[in-house]
Amino acid sequence: MDVLTERSSRVVSLAKLHRASVRRTEGIFLAEGANAVHAALSTGRAQSLLVRDDDADRHRDLLARAADAGLPVYRVTARAADKLSETTTAPGIFAVAELLSVGLDDLELTGRDRSGAASFVVVAVEPREPGNAGTLIRCADAMGAAAVLFLGDAVDPHNGKCVRASAGSVFHVPIVTEKDVDAALARLRAAGFATLATTMLGEVALPAADALLAGPHAWLFGNEAHGLPGSVVEAADHRVSIPIHGRAESLNLAAASAICLYASATAQHGA
Repeated sequence: MDVLTERSSRVVSLAKLHRASVRRTEGIFLAEGANAVHAALSTGRAQSLLVRDDDADRHRDLLARAADAGLPVYRVTARAADKLSETTTAPGIFAVAELLSVGLDDLELTGRDRSGAASFVVVAVEPREPGNAGTLIRCADAMGAAAVLFLGDAVDPHNGKCVRASAGSVFHVPIVTEKDVDAALARLRAAGFATLATTMLGEVALPAADALLAGPHAWLFGNEAHGLPGSVVEAADHRVSIPIHGRAESLNLAAASAICLYASATAQHGA
């Protein structure tokens, strides 16, 4: 098998997927690292694999799964792997996968599943930091959220840092991207979700929110630097705060979302 160099046309073309505009045009993105590649294969989203030649033995199980699925597998040099990677130290294995996010009209959002059980969704309004966005997706996946919505001028969920931070969860939970914040929130309310804005001065403290969390709801999380827009906070059905008993002034998006989503999972599924 030929080993592709950093000058190979395939490597040069795939390296351009670091840009969101190219990902949208091509309809594909690079999933980097063993966790992401495993998830891409498990969900049938992978189109091909690339592996650093020196790491082929270490990833032989993933390569065997790709071969069994009839997917092309390409070996690349260390310099080619560095060109494809967005990390300081390339993990050595990549999957080319079709884009995951869909528009609001492409996903049926309902407050209850087929059995009638309540569900919850996670909404990030204008998240900009890809690592936090990936962690949010990972938390949503772990806690059983029905979907994750990125609204407004938001980071691309296919961003390399976001995909790595999700540890493969971008392939597990439906992801919606929608520019129109108000339209998306109106759609959620029409589908039966109560909207819960996370804020420092909420009239409902999280420990007292069990009744709200037992029903269909949508958690609204804001931008890392500015929080939720005032209009979104005011229009939400409820404003929920996380009590802070120590001296920290606030929690970042990743920490707040983990606490809130765990409370939702506990309220709907038990401890």
